[in-house]
Amino acid sequence: MIDFAGQVVVITGAGRGLGRLYAKDIARRGGALVVNDLGCTISGDGADATVADDVVAEITGEGGIAVASHESVATPEGGEAIVRLALEKYGRIDAVISNAGIFRPSAFDELSPSEWRHMINFHLDGSFFLSQPAFKAMRAQGGGRFVFIASSAGLFGQSHAAHYAAAKSGVLGLANVIALEGRQYGILANTVLPFGTTRMATETVGEARAAEIPFLRAQEPRLVAPIVTYLASRRCELSHHVFSAGVGRFARVFVGRGEGWGAMGGDEPTAEDIEAQLGKVAGLEPFTVPLSILEEIETMCAQQGVPFDMHATI
Repeated sequence: MIDFAGQVVVITGAGRGLGRLYAKDIARRGGALVVNDLGCTISGDGADATVADDVVAEITGEGGIAVASHESVATPEGGEAIVRLALEKYGRIDAVISNAGIFRPSAFDELSPSEWRHMINFHLDGSFFLSQPAFKAMRAQGGGRFVFIASSAGLFGQSHAAHYAAAKSGVLGLANVIALEGRQYGILANTVLPFGTTRMATETVGEARAAEIPFLRAQEPRLVAPIVTYLASRRCELSHHVFSAGVGRFARVFVGRGEGWGAMGGDEPTAEDIEAQLGKVAGLEPFTVPLSILEEIETMCAQQGVPFDMHATI
């Protein structure tokens, strides 16, 4: 059994939906939890302290260990306070599951600057505001785990969700950098793209309609929790990975680079060359999966016969 005894896990957005399930599973495995939830509406308005309090009562009533946090991740002060609570209450922080999220659909040509900023602030800024102080604490204690909850909307796109997709794509970029910079300190970071029919789905399409759509009925939120629990555990040794999770199916998602085409022999490529070689330029096979920008540059230079010393770069 994957055991969290003696470990401290912070989970944001843990008062409802997927976050609550992550909290319940880790508490059942002996983890001490910081259950963070502002208790706002799905669009990010208002606050309700009972949302986090109720989950803590549920966990402690079953013999688990948990404390409630009602801070907003959308401010630097909120992120600092969440980490400070974990350190003051338990003395350490072993894993952070950055799950808090909001959603409000909007057509791209109708999306207002305030709607854009609100979504970016909550998802992307919030992930940074929490992860930076947590990273510092993990570095000081010798390691830790980050699990960022992003979305396939950010990788593959979703209509009427430009602000949400951009924010979630940014979260993925943040996770990748934390994985690279955290490696030397024993800090691992991975990302999950979950599919679960929670209030984000039911309040968007309506509960009655959601009940009539087969794939929404099949997206039981509890089917996502296993991979999040694993990635947050000490048993996980993976980092810099992205996983899709839904309807009981788990799979790695990756961004690859095709072999492409390159002008050789000192020739300077032209737009006409791109058109002529479009099949190779836009081709998917064969491909590589660079694990950093430097790895991509190294491969590119090798194909073109250009010397490249990764250790000489910044």
